[in-house]
Parts: sequence; structure tokens; C-alpha cells
Amino acid sequence: MAAASPPLSGITVIDLTRVLAGPYCTMVLRDLGADVIKVEPPQGDEARGFGPFLPDGDGGGRGESAYFTSLNCGKRSVVLDLKGDAGRAALAALIRRADVLVENFRPGTLARLGFPPERLVTLNERLVYAAISGFGATGPDAQRPAYDMIIQALSGLMSITGTEPEPLAQPRRVRVGTSIADIVSGLYAALGIVAALAQRAHSGRGAMLDLGMFDATVSVLENAVARFQVTGAVPGPLGTRHPSITPFEAYATADQEIVIAAGNDRLFAALCAVLGLDRLPADRRFASNAARNEHVAVLKGELESALRSQPGSFWLQRLAAAGVPAAPVNTVADLFADPQIAARGMLLPVAGLERFLVPGSPLKFAGMAMERQRPPAPELGEHTAPVLAELASEPDTGDK
Repeated sequence: MAAASPPLSGITVIDLTRVLAGPYCTMVLRDLGADVIKVEPPQGDEARGFGPFLPDGDGGGRGESAYFTSLNCGKRSVVLDLKGDAGRAALAALIRRADVLVENFRPGTLARLGFPPERLVTLNERLVYAAISGFGATGPDAQRPAYDMIIQALSGLMSITGTEPEPLAQPRRVRVGTSIADIVSGLYAALGIVAALAQRAHSGRGAMLDLGMFDATVSVLENAVARFQVTGAVPGPLGTRHPSITPFEAYATADQEIVIAAGNDRLFAALCAVLGLDRLPADRRFASNAARNEHVAVLKGELESALRSQPGSFWLQRLAAAGVPAAPVNTVADLFADPQIAARGMLLPVAGLERFLVPGSPLKFAGMAMERQRPPAPELGEHTAPVLAELASEPDTGDK
């Protein structure tokens, strides 16, 4: 296929976001080809101060924030003081020429700065405006502050994440190891923006998206909501175990844990054949997935009695040959040597920081060249002068 332009080429995004949920959204839009203009206050996005820090240009001392860099590659940084008339006037000029505006202030903040929704429409009726906040713009908690940890706790996600309870002991509930509430919210916001741009192509008008992190995280609780209603039992943490498929968890071998996901009777029979446990599929306790779920602890004992006889690599090779889904429990360090990650361009060097790799985009379009290097993250205010010069070179007729 002929080389194609990125899907959002020609789309200009004004990015008023900071830290994670909003910047993750605009990172996705940048990966899709949008020109993202990151508008920062004079002190910058606070994420610039989050460690760990890269070495400075001389190889020593404190350089850029690795956290900030991983989320803001390829964006343009413009410093505007939105508490002053000049900064607000510059933002208004940007909005007139933009396609998308994204912010993650507490609801009402942008309006107090002089940009209520009705003025945004006056400035640019084709603008897609996405507001990301902890709880959305409506409801009793609209003004409540939120971080990822707060949302993970309130949404119920943390209640189903953690170790399986031991006899006579309470389960240990833990935070998901990545800021999943922020990330899911950023992804939903990007999806909503793309949908609004598609609608605009037909209607000629923009849209406003009100995205609450609480809403987004509740929406991905998967079958926990359904299970509670059907069974009446409050879902709790199960460690690595799946609540309704067995065997589907981590198992001990002679030297390491591996995960095995035998999601149907055929795969269970193949697993048993590899382990030399051909008698198990005929056992009424294990003859169906429902029966296996009822006897999960007994079945795990049977499987691990065989698995512990050999190292994990031995079993992974044989399970792969039999078509049974299985994997080691990789560390993050393992990803840097994974040939699949390399083939898919999922860890890429940053221009000017060739020894520092950041995740690539998982969005691969046929006919579009795969990115081989990430552009650098902008220095604070690096693009203020050229962006303002672009505005000055275009006619400005005031509020539409």
C-alpha cells in the first residue's frame, strides 16, 4: 500500500492539561498526527518536576524529567499566563484557529479564566472541547479533587485487586501497578475527541465532551458489576486467578511462576496431556469449566504437583508446542530484550536522548510508516515565539 499520512494530520490541538490523564490523551492525538500545542503556565506543567530525572546534556546533574518526557514527546510548548490579559488574548487567538481544546482543570476553572463554554462556541463553533476531571461537571462530587489513587479506591477497582484472602485473614488490597484510572480516562477522552471530529465532518459544528475519571474507571470494572448482581456476593481480590475461568492463573514450577490460561475444555485437555495428567479431564470435578471453578484449589494442587517437577522454561516450551497459552511473569527489564517488542517498535529512542527509550504507539495503520524514533519533549516555552508569530501572521477578526 502507498504511504499514508497520519489520520489526524492537519488537526491542531490546544492542550491545557498537566500531569497524566490529559497529557496521555493528547499524546495519543499526537501519535495520530495532530499538532499538539501544550499551553503551560510560567512555572510549567508540574510533571516537569517529577522524577526520575535524566542526566543533563553534559552527562551529569539533573536534566529533564523522564516522567514528563515519556508523555510529551513531539508536542510544542507555549507559555501563557492565563491570569493576565495578554495570556488570555493569546489563548483566544489560538482557540479561533484550533480544532480541539483539551483541559483537565477542576470544573469551572476555565470559565473563571474567561472561557466559559458559550464563549468557546463564539470563538470557534467548530471547536471540539474536551474537559477531563475527577468526577465530571455534574453531580454532588463535581468539585471534589481527585488523583488516580482516589479514583481507584472509590471506583471499586482497588477492592478487587490484590492477594487472594488466606484462611482467617483479610485480603490485602493494592493499587493497580500503573495509574490506570488516569490512563483509561485519557484513552476515553481521545476516543471521544476523534468521534466528535468525525461528527463535525458532517455537521460542521464542534462538540463538548465532559469526561469524569470516576465514570471511566467504573466503566472498565468488566464482569465484577455483573457478578455482584447475579450472585449477590461482593467481589474481592483473587490474586492472579480469573473469577470465572479455570485454570487461568499463575502456577509454581521448579524455579519460577508461570501463567497458564486454559480457557476451554480443549485447552484443558491439552494442558493435562502436557503435564501427564490425562486422567483429570474425565474426573467429574474437572470435566467442565463450571466444575473446575467449584474445585479450583484442588485442581491447582494437582497441576502444581506436576509443574514443580521441572523448571518453568521446560514447561513453557512444551505448552507452546501444544498450543496452550502460557507465559513467564516478565519484569519491566525483560521487555527491553523481547524480540516482539522490538519488532513492533514499542520501545523507541527519543531524539537527542538515544539511550533513553519510551513506549511507542500501539496504533499501527496499514500503509503508514512505523515511527522509529520519538521526537523530543519540548523545553518549557520552547515554541512560544514561533507559535505567537504564526498567530500574528494570520488575520484576526476578533470573536466570531
